Amino acid sequence: MRNVTLAEVDALPVPVLPIATAYPPDHLLGWHEHRRAQFLYAATGTMLVETGHGAWTVPGERAVLIPPGTRHQVRMLDVETNSLYIDPASVPWWPPECRVVEVGSLVRELLLAASHVDVRDGLGGRDEALLTLLLHEASRLAEVPLRIPIPRGMPFAALCRRYLSDPDLAVGNAEWSREAGMSERTFTRRFCDAAGMSPAAWRSRARLLAAVPLLRHQSVTEVAARLGYATPAAFSYAFTRVFGIAPSRLHS
Repeated sequence: MRNVTLAEVDALPVPVLPIATAYPPDHLLGWHEHRRAQFLYAATGTMLVETGHGAWTVPGERAVLIPPGTRHQVRMLDVETNSLYIDPASVPWWPPECRVVEVGSLVRELLLAASHVDVRDGLGGRDEALLTLLLHEASRLAEVPLRIPIPRGMPFAALCRRYLSDPDLAVGNAEWSREAGMSERTFTRRFCDAAGMSPAAWRSRARLLAAVPLLRHQSVTEVAARLGYATPAAFSYAFTRVFGIAPSRLHS
């Protein structure tokens, strides 16, 4: 099913709803949640997924697994998606929080085939087997840790969300602690307690995540310079160390 809204078909008595959607550039799906688990695959573009406690960057040809009942928003950067909305009883293995996964050629082809299945006509035979196989294969996909925590509570959450929208190399602990009305020492200690990492480490990870959509249209050298790295090699090393994937693999 293509460009069908979930509301039109959510009540159908089928375990899996395949829906493909093309979004306008820089489209924001505001805060919402689904009763079904969602397998959200970016056939093109980059998706920025955010929940109350984390943010995930999903490059093209990867997917994010969104648990049922999880309030989230998604910014679509030139994205066409193939989604599966799944009855939670059909995926007892589903992760308890969002997870970005690699999608290989088999699952990509299965998702493309599933996008032509119209469950409003009933489900059986080949179509049912196709969707069953997709769920089996989805359970085997490897995670890509393109994630950053968002600490709960003020002022940390607001500072982090603003930084994610505009990662500024010039921003440091002194500025953040002033805005929070704390000493740098107190701010750093409380931030570490809330986020599980120091503010400087958090900002460094956020800048590396910001590289993901840039790499679609710019070279590794250009992105490294834009993010303030001394050399492309230094940027590549930092990116690979944090995310376990070389930035060159994300360059179009």
